Amino acid sequence: MTELQVTTTSGTSLVLDAATVQGFKTSLRGPLLHPSDASYDDARKVWNGMIDRRPALIARCAGAADVITAVNFARTHHLLVSVRGGGHNVPGIAVCQGGLMIDLAGMRSIRVDPVRRTARAEGGTTWGDFDRETQAFGLATTGGVVSSTGIAGLTLGGGLGWLAGKYGLACDNLIAADLVTADGQLRHVSASEHPDLFWGVRGGGGNFGVVTSFEYQLHAVGPVLAGIVLYPFTKAKEALTVYRDFAMACPDEVNTIGALLTSPDGVPVVAIGVCYNGDLDVGERVLRPLRAFGSPLADEIRPMAYCQVQTLFDAAFVRGQRYYFKSNFMQRISDGAIDVLIERFPTIPSPLSLVYFEQLGQAAHRVGATATAFSHRDALCDWGCDAVWLDPAADGVHIAWTRELAEAMRPFTMGSDYAPHMGLETDEGVERIQAAYGANYERLVALKNTYDPTNLFRHNQNIKPTA
Repeated sequence: MTELQVTTTSGTSLVLDAATVQGFKTSLRGPLLHPSDASYDDARKVWNGMIDRRPALIARCAGAADVITAVNFARTHHLLVSVRGGGHNVPGIAVCQGGLMIDLAGMRSIRVDPVRRTARAEGGTTWGDFDRETQAFGLATTGGVVSSTGIAGLTLGGGLGWLAGKYGLACDNLIAADLVTADGQLRHVSASEHPDLFWGVRGGGGNFGVVTSFEYQLHAVGPVLAGIVLYPFTKAKEALTVYRDFAMACPDEVNTIGALLTSPDGVPVVAIGVCYNGDLDVGERVLRPLRAFGSPLADEIRPMAYCQVQTLFDAAFVRGQRYYFKSNFMQRISDGAIDVLIERFPTIPSPLSLVYFEQLGQAAHRVGATATAFSHRDALCDWGCDAVWLDPAADGVHIAWTRELAEAMRPFTMGSDYAPHMGLETDEGVERIQAAYGANYERLVALKNTYDPTNLFRHNQNIKPTA
């Protein structure tokens, strides 16, 4: 291996000699990839096909010891660092340009304790991996709505999901984590050990270190009543109004998504997705208002396994397509917000794109705004536009349309973006980053000052230290 030019945390270039790079490689149990290696191009790709950055080095960690070694190497040489977990990374912050990518994709072991109803999973695990293991014991925890999503990014950002109505967000079900901080120390964090860090990782993103494993509280989850009901776009105003009223008053057992999308026939439709986690006969009665106010184009709500629920939207979010997301929290879905979406949706540039309301869930509301770093507990839902397309030449068209819609919707929102959907500060602006962390921002800055005062972990929705 020859000498290597790398990017530092200050944005300058540094040349590492061959012996230094070789020494780093030898110290790892997992492989260290260089741009000349055959598997490099595949390793640097994440789920979003728009992301085309080239790290100088990729450390494919085999365990926590490799993560410690990589963090120490990056700190010693002042390298720009990014961290990849499950790789389902919308803004692409898992991949840095010219620096060191610490890659946990190979760390996917899961251990379920069915007696304590807990599960410990490594940082590269996806929710598909996790649900398969926990459902073998009839157990689950809140974890997104697309099976290829990584547990790390979702949990660290808060973690919306189908079970949040009854059990809270993913971060509410986190009971412990192992975290490598910027000083290269592995810290076990929980309510009783390093409680300040435990608070911070539940919504503060990847700002405080590399989480090598997560431990979750599990819950009994058997067959659920779930699926999607479709209504014609001509009934969009009525359907979204019914959806809004239902979401505001539904019981804990239910969580919902209301969306506008394009059918495989190329026709705009309203889609209402639901998951009822409780007695199925009771669920039939509870969900009736969403299924019976008009003549649906299709009603696919039926009893199904929880793992199947987690794949309902997988076909819409395929690895390698181009993605650009905008989202914002809403305390209520106003008539004005519904009108804007109905007016603008017919002009959406791609039939693969959609707009949606994703409900937080009743149990998520009952957690205090300062109990975890995720603070937006008074939000009814997260509103978003997921732009999806295939042609790189059309990037500008789809990004511009999505940004324009987001600005048109902003007056109806809380002004607080959902942090996992945001890019780097240079893309979003410091004010939006601060708003995404809400009332807890200053406490998060103080935590950053303590555990990462030099901002080693900056390739994220960054909380800048002031130390």
